[in-house]
Amino acid sequence: MFTGTYTAIVTPFKNGKIDYDALERIVRMQIKAGVDGIVPVGTTGESPTVNYEEHIQIIESVVKIAAGRVKVVAGTGGNSTTEAVYLTEEAERAGADGSLQVAPYYNKPTQEGMYQHFREVASRTRLPLILYSIPGRCGVEIGIDTVKRLAADCKNVVAIKEAGGNADRVSQLREALGPKFVILSGDDALTLPFMALGAQGVVSVASNIIPRQVSRMVKAFAAGDIKTAQQLHRKYYGVFKDLFIETNPAPVKAAMAMMGLVENEFRLPMVPITSKSEQVLRNTLVKCGVLPEAKSEPQA
Repeated sequence: MFTGTYTAIVTPFKNGKIDYDALERIVRMQIKAGVDGIVPVGTTGESPTVNYEEHIQIIESVVKIAAGRVKVVAGTGGNSTTEAVYLTEEAERAGADGSLQVAPYYNKPTQEGMYQHFREVASRTRLPLILYSIPGRCGVEIGIDTVKRLAADCKNVVAIKEAGGNADRVSQLREALGPKFVILSGDDALTLPFMALGAQGVVSVASNIIPRQVSRMVKAFAAGDIKTAQQLHRKYYGVFKDLFIETNPAPVKAAMAMMGLVENEFRLPMVPITSKSEQVLRNTLVKCGVLPEAKSEPQA
Protein backbone atom coordinates (compact mmCIF):
# COMPACT_ATOMS: atom_id res chain seq x y z
CA MET A 1 0.00 0.00 0.00
CA PHE A 2 2.64 2.54 1.03
CA THR A 3 5.62 1.38 -0.98
CA GLY A 4 8.11 3.58 -2.81
CA THR A 5 9.28 7.12 -2.02
CA TYR A 6 7.42 9.32 0.45
CA THR A 7 8.80 12.79 1.01
CA ALA A 8 8.69 14.09 4.58
CA ILE A 9 8.21 17.67 3.47
CA VAL A 10 9.38 20.70 5.41
CA THR A 11 6.95 23.31 6.71
CA PRO A 12 7.96 26.63 5.14
CA PHE A 13 7.70 29.72 7.34
CA LYS A 14 7.80 33.39 6.38
CA ASN A 15 7.74 36.18 8.93
CA GLY A 16 6.62 33.74 11.59
CA LYS A 17 3.66 32.35 9.65
CA ILE A 18 3.14 29.31 7.44
CA ASP A 19 4.20 30.17 3.89
CA TYR A 20 1.39 28.50 1.96
CA ASP A 21 2.65 29.74 -1.41
CA ALA A 22 5.98 27.98 -0.81
CA LEU A 23 4.14 24.91 0.47
CA GLU A 24 2.20 24.70 -2.78
CA ARG A 25 5.39 25.07 -4.85
CA ILE A 26 7.19 22.27 -3.06
CA VAL A 27 4.20 19.91 -3.17
CA ARG A 28 3.82 20.50 -6.92
CA MET A 29 7.57 19.94 -7.35
CA GLN A 30 7.27 16.59 -5.55
CA ILE A 31 4.35 15.45 -7.68
CA LYS A 32 6.11 16.45 -10.91
CA ALA A 33 9.22 14.54 -9.83
CA GLY A 34 7.27 11.30 -9.50
CA VAL A 35 7.30 10.53 -5.78
CA ASP A 36 4.70 8.09 -4.49
CA GLY A 37 3.55 10.18 -1.57
CA ILE A 38 4.01 13.18 0.69
CA VAL A 39 4.22 13.27 4.47
CA PRO A 40 3.30 16.71 5.86
CA VAL A 41 3.88 17.78 9.48
CA GLY A 42 6.15 14.96 10.49
CA THR A 43 9.39 15.63 12.36
CA THR A 44 10.85 17.21 9.23
CA GLY A 45 7.73 19.37 9.06
CA GLU A 46 8.48 20.77 12.52
CA SER A 47 5.23 19.45 13.96
CA PRO A 48 6.22 20.29 17.57
CA THR A 49 6.24 24.03 16.81
CA VAL A 50 2.96 24.38 14.91
CA ASN A 51 -0.31 24.68 16.78
CA TYR A 52 -3.32 22.42 16.22
CA GLU A 53 -5.03 24.82 13.82
CA GLU A 54 -1.89 25.21 11.71
CA HIS A 55 -1.24 21.47 11.81
CA ILE A 56 -4.67 20.72 10.40
CA GLN A 57 -4.51 23.53 7.84
CA ILE A 58 -1.20 22.23 6.50
CA ILE A 59 -2.71 18.76 6.01
CA GLU A 60 -5.79 20.25 4.35
CA SER A 61 -3.63 22.31 2.01
CA VAL A 62 -1.42 19.40 0.98
CA VAL A 63 -4.45 17.17 0.35
CA LYS A 64 -6.03 19.88 -1.80
CA ILE A 65 -2.85 20.51 -3.81
CA ALA A 66 -2.12 16.80 -4.26
CA ALA A 67 -5.68 16.26 -5.52
CA GLY A 68 -5.28 12.49 -5.48
CA ARG A 69 -2.21 12.47 -7.70
CA VAL A 70 -0.01 11.13 -4.88
CA LYS A 71 -0.85 9.73 -1.48
CA VAL A 72 -0.81 12.05 1.53
CA VAL A 73 0.26 10.47 4.80
CA ALA A 74 -0.30 13.01 7.55
CA GLY A 75 2.02 13.18 10.51
CA THR A 76 -0.48 13.04 13.39
CA GLY A 77 1.36 11.25 16.18
CA GLY A 78 2.04 12.64 19.62
CA ASN A 79 3.11 11.82 23.14
CA SER A 80 -0.46 12.34 24.32
CA THR A 81 -2.91 9.76 23.05
CA THR A 82 -5.72 12.32 23.13
CA GLU A 83 -3.71 14.63 20.88
CA ALA A 84 -2.80 11.84 18.46
CA VAL A 85 -6.43 10.74 18.23
CA TYR A 86 -7.65 14.30 17.63
CA LEU A 87 -5.11 15.09 14.92
CA THR A 88 -5.69 11.72 13.21
CA GLU A 89 -9.45 12.21 13.18
CA GLU A 90 -8.92 15.66 11.67
CA ALA A 91 -6.53 14.26 9.05
CA GLU A 92 -9.14 11.69 8.07
CA ARG A 93 -11.77 14.42 7.80
CA ALA A 94 -9.35 16.45 5.62
CA GLY A 95 -9.01 13.57 3.16
CA ALA A 96 -5.55 12.20 3.99
CA ASP A 97 -4.74 8.72 2.70
CA GLY A 98 -2.95 7.59 5.84
CA SER A 99 -1.33 8.66 9.09
CA LEU A 100 2.25 8.50 10.34
CA GLN A 101 2.26 7.72 14.07
CA VAL A 102 5.51 8.48 15.87
CA ALA A 103 6.32 6.66 19.11
CA PRO A 104 5.27 8.78 22.10
CA TYR A 105 8.31 10.87 22.93
CA TYR A 106 9.77 12.18 26.18
CA ASN A 107 7.40 10.35 28.54
CA LYS A 108 8.98 6.98 27.60
CA PRO A 109 5.98 4.64 27.89
CA THR A 110 6.44 0.92 28.41
CA GLN A 111 5.79 -1.42 25.50
CA GLU A 112 2.33 -2.06 26.96
CA GLY A 113 1.72 1.69 27.09
CA MET A 114 2.77 2.06 23.47
CA TYR A 115 0.57 -0.84 22.44
CA GLN A 116 -2.45 0.70 24.13
CA HIS A 117 -1.61 4.14 22.70
CA PHE A 118 -1.46 2.96 19.09
CA ARG A 119 -4.42 0.61 19.53
CA GLU A 120 -6.54 3.52 20.75
CA VAL A 121 -5.54 5.68 17.79
CA ALA A 122 -6.22 2.81 15.37
CA SER A 123 -9.66 2.21 16.88
CA ARG A 124 -10.67 5.84 16.30
CA THR A 125 -9.92 6.07 12.58
CA ARG A 126 -10.36 4.18 9.35
CA LEU A 127 -7.08 5.55 8.02
CA PRO A 128 -4.23 3.08 7.53
CA LEU A 129 -1.48 3.80 10.05
CA ILE A 130 2.29 3.77 9.61
CA LEU A 131 4.09 3.35 12.92
CA TYR A 132 7.27 5.41 13.32
CA SER A 133 10.10 4.07 15.45
CA ILE A 134 12.90 6.61 15.97
CA PRO A 135 14.52 5.94 19.36
CA GLY A 136 17.17 8.63 18.86
CA ARG A 137 14.43 11.27 19.03
CA CYS A 138 11.87 9.55 21.23
CA GLY A 139 14.03 7.71 23.75
CA VAL A 140 12.01 4.52 23.16
CA GLU A 141 11.82 1.92 20.43
CA ILE A 142 8.61 0.30 19.26
CA GLY A 143 9.44 -3.31 20.08
CA ILE A 144 9.15 -6.06 17.47
CA ASP A 145 6.57 -7.90 19.59
CA THR A 146 4.59 -4.67 20.01
CA VAL A 147 4.50 -4.12 16.25
CA LYS A 148 3.41 -7.73 15.78
CA ARG A 149 0.61 -7.39 18.37
CA LEU A 150 -0.63 -4.19 16.77
CA ALA A 151 -0.60 -5.64 13.26
CA ALA A 152 -2.55 -8.66 14.50
CA ASP A 153 -5.09 -6.69 16.57
CA CYS A 154 -5.56 -3.59 14.40
CA LYS A 155 -6.28 -4.19 10.74
CA ASN A 156 -5.35 -0.60 9.87
CA VAL A 157 -1.82 -0.82 11.31
CA VAL A 158 -0.18 -1.66 8.01
CA ALA A 159 3.40 -0.37 8.01
CA ILE A 160 6.36 0.97 9.98
CA LYS A 161 8.90 3.68 9.28
CA GLU A 162 12.11 2.28 10.71
CA ALA A 163 14.56 5.00 11.75
CA GLY A 164 16.69 3.33 14.39
CA GLY A 165 19.71 2.84 12.13
CA ASN A 166 19.69 -0.91 12.76
CA ALA A 167 19.53 -3.14 9.69
CA ASP A 168 19.00 -6.21 11.86
CA ARG A 169 15.63 -4.76 12.92
CA VAL A 170 14.46 -4.97 9.31
CA SER A 171 15.20 -8.70 9.22
CA GLN A 172 13.47 -9.16 12.58
CA LEU A 173 10.41 -7.19 11.48
CA ARG A 174 10.13 -9.06 8.19
CA GLU A 175 10.45 -12.42 9.99
CA ALA A 176 7.84 -11.46 12.59
CA LEU A 177 5.31 -9.78 10.31
CA GLY A 178 5.45 -11.62 7.01
CA PRO A 179 5.58 -10.24 3.48
CA LYS A 180 2.46 -8.05 3.45
CA PHE A 181 3.42 -5.66 6.26
CA VAL A 182 5.23 -2.67 4.75
CA ILE A 183 8.62 -1.58 6.09
CA LEU A 184 9.98 1.82 5.07
CA SER A 185 13.45 3.18 5.73
CA GLY A 186 13.52 6.33 7.82
CA ASP A 187 17.11 7.15 6.88
CA ASP A 188 18.12 8.01 3.31
CA ALA A 189 21.63 6.65 3.75
CA LEU A 190 20.21 3.24 4.75
CA THR A 191 17.47 2.92 2.15
CA LEU A 192 19.30 0.43 -0.07
CA PRO A 193 20.64 -1.72 2.79
CA PHE A 194 17.16 -1.82 4.31
CA MET A 195 15.55 -2.69 0.98
CA ALA A 196 18.05 -5.50 0.53
CA LEU A 197 16.66 -6.99 3.74
CA GLY A 198 13.00 -6.55 2.89
CA ALA A 199 12.05 -2.89 3.22
CA GLN A 200 9.90 -1.54 0.40
CA GLY A 201 10.82 2.13 0.22
CA VAL A 202 11.68 5.23 2.20
CA VAL A 203 10.18 8.18 4.00
CA SER A 204 12.81 10.57 2.76
CA VAL A 205 14.30 13.88 3.86
CA ALA A 206 16.65 14.09 0.88
CA SER A 207 13.76 13.94 -1.58
CA ASN A 208 12.81 17.46 -0.47
CA ILE A 209 15.67 18.57 -2.73
CA ILE A 210 16.29 15.58 -5.04
CA PRO A 211 12.88 13.89 -5.33
CA ARG A 212 13.36 12.51 -8.83
CA GLN A 213 16.73 10.97 -7.95
CA VAL A 214 15.56 9.33 -4.72
CA SER A 215 12.43 8.01 -6.41
CA ARG A 216 14.48 6.64 -9.29
CA MET A 217 16.89 4.91 -6.88
CA VAL A 218 14.06 3.22 -4.98
CA LYS A 219 12.23 2.16 -8.14
CA ALA A 220 15.43 0.82 -9.68
CA PHE A 221 16.18 -1.37 -6.68
CA ALA A 222 12.58 -2.61 -6.48
CA ALA A 223 12.73 -3.52 -10.18
CA GLY A 224 15.94 -5.48 -9.72
CA ASP A 225 18.19 -2.90 -11.36
CA ILE A 226 20.70 -3.04 -8.54
CA LYS A 227 23.48 -1.39 -10.52
CA THR A 228 21.51 1.79 -11.21
CA ALA A 229 20.29 1.95 -7.61
CA GLN A 230 23.84 1.61 -6.30
CA GLN A 231 25.14 4.26 -8.68
CA LEU A 232 22.50 6.74 -7.50
CA HIS A 233 23.19 5.89 -3.86
CA ARG A 234 26.91 6.49 -4.30
CA LYS A 235 26.36 9.73 -6.22
CA TYR A 236 24.11 11.24 -3.56
CA TYR A 237 25.49 9.57 -0.44
CA GLY A 238 27.21 12.81 0.58
CA VAL A 239 23.88 14.61 0.38
CA PHE A 240 22.18 11.90 2.44
CA LYS A 241 24.81 12.29 5.16
CA ASP A 242 25.25 16.06 5.20
CA LEU A 243 21.52 16.71 5.43
CA PHE A 244 22.03 15.53 9.01
CA ILE A 245 25.16 17.58 9.70
CA GLU A 246 23.01 19.30 12.34
CA THR A 247 19.57 18.49 13.70
CA ASN A 248 16.92 17.80 11.05
CA PRO A 249 15.27 19.78 9.45
CA ALA A 250 17.74 22.67 9.76
CA PRO A 251 20.15 21.37 7.08
CA VAL A 252 17.49 20.45 4.52
CA LYS A 253 15.83 23.84 4.94
CA ALA A 254 19.22 25.47 4.43
CA ALA A 255 19.63 23.47 1.22
CA MET A 256 16.15 24.39 0.05
CA ALA A 257 16.85 28.06 0.77
CA MET A 258 20.01 27.81 -1.35
CA MET A 259 17.81 26.45 -4.14
CA GLY A 260 15.28 29.27 -3.72
CA LEU A 261 12.48 26.96 -2.60
CA VAL A 262 11.81 28.24 0.93
CA GLU A 263 12.97 30.83 3.43
CA ASN A 264 15.61 29.61 5.85
CA GLU A 265 13.24 30.29 8.74
CA PHE A 266 12.35 28.30 11.83
CA ARG A 267 10.45 28.57 15.07
CA LEU A 268 12.39 28.31 18.31
CA PRO A 269 13.95 26.22 19.62
CA MET A 270 14.97 25.29 16.06
CA VAL A 271 17.55 27.64 14.51
CA PRO A 272 19.47 27.77 11.21
CA ILE A 273 22.66 25.75 10.88
CA THR A 274 25.99 27.44 11.53
CA SER A 275 27.87 29.17 8.73
CA LYS A 276 30.51 26.44 8.92
CA SER A 277 27.94 23.68 8.45
CA GLU A 278 26.26 25.67 5.71
CA GLN A 279 29.51 25.86 3.76
CA VAL A 280 30.10 22.11 4.14
CA LEU A 281 26.56 21.45 2.94
CA ARG A 282 26.86 23.87 0.02
CA ASN A 283 30.11 22.22 -1.09
CA THR A 284 28.45 18.80 -0.99
CA LEU A 285 25.46 20.01 -2.98
CA VAL A 286 27.76 21.48 -5.62
CA LYS A 287 29.92 18.34 -5.73
CA CYS A 288 26.84 16.14 -6.22
CA GLY A 289 25.40 18.43 -8.90
CA VAL A 290 22.40 19.62 -6.88
CA LEU A 291 23.65 23.22 -6.97
CA PRO A 292 25.63 24.82 -9.79
CA GLU A 293 29.22 25.80 -9.14
CA ALA A 294 29.60 29.42 -8.10
CA LYS A 295 30.89 31.59 -10.88
CA SER A 296 34.18 33.28 -10.09
CA GLU A 297 34.27 37.05 -10.25
CA PRO A 298 36.22 38.42 -13.26
CA GLN A 299 39.54 39.88 -12.29
CA ALA A 300 40.13 43.60 -12.89
